[in-house]
Amino acid sequence: MMIKEKCIKVVIVEDFKLTRVGLRCALNSNEDIDVVAEAEDALVGLKQIEKINPDVVLMDLGLPGMNGIEAILKIREFNKDVKIIALTSHDRQQEVTGALSSGANAYCLKDIDPDKLANVIRDVYEGVCWIDPVVAQIALKSMPKIDDTSIIGESMASQVKVPLTEREQEVLKHLVDGKSNTEIAKELIVSVHTAKAHVCSILQKMCVNDRVQAAVKAVKEGMV
Repeated sequence: MMIKEKCIKVVIVEDFKLTRVGLRCALNSNEDIDVVAEAEDALVGLKQIEKINPDVVLMDLGLPGMNGIEAILKIREFNKDVKIIALTSHDRQQEVTGALSSGANAYCLKDIDPDKLANVIRDVYEGVCWIDPVVAQIALKSMPKIDDTSIIGESMASQVKVPLTEREQEVLKHLVDGKSNTEIAKELIVSVHTAKAHVCSILQKMCVNDRVQAAVKAVKEGMV
C-alpha cells in the first residue's frame, strides 16, 4: 500500500471485512487522509499501531477476544499521543463512558456520513475531542451535577455563569450538534481560525477542557 505524503495516517481496527473495505475506500478518497493499515482484531491492531505509529486509530469496540475498550487502554500504555476514535454501532452508556474514560478522543456511531467521519478525523488529529450528538445525552447522564461543589469546588461553581456573546451562543449550538470547526466556519461564513477562536473562548468561559464537556454541560444547563 502506497502511503501518501503529508497526510493523516490512519489505522482501522474492525472485525468485519466489508466495513473495513468501505471505510478504507471512503477515507482514501480524501487527499489528506491515508489508511496505512487494517486489522481484524485487537491483538493484530496493537502490533500494527506500535510498529507504524499512526496519527489516528479507528477502533471498533465490539471486537472478538479483546474488546475495543481494553485495546484502547493497552494503546495508552505505550502511546499517549495517538488519537483514537471509538467507532461502534452501539450507543449504550457503558460503552460510551468506557471508551471515553479509557482514552478515546472521539466516539462515533458507524452510520456516520463518510464525509463527516473525515472531518472528525481531521479535527481529532488537531487535538479536538468529539462525541456523536446522538449519544450526547448518554454521556450527560454519566457527568456529575455541576452544583455538586464537593466535586468541582465552590470557586469553579461560581465561574460557570460567565455569559457568552451572541456569536459564541451560535457556535455553542453547533458544538452540541457535533459540528467540526470547519463546518462551523462554513455555517457562520467565517474563517476556520475564527471558528477555533470562538470555541476556545467558549471552553474558557464554561470552565471545561474540551468540546465534549462543553456540549454536555450546555445540554444539562439548558444553554441551548
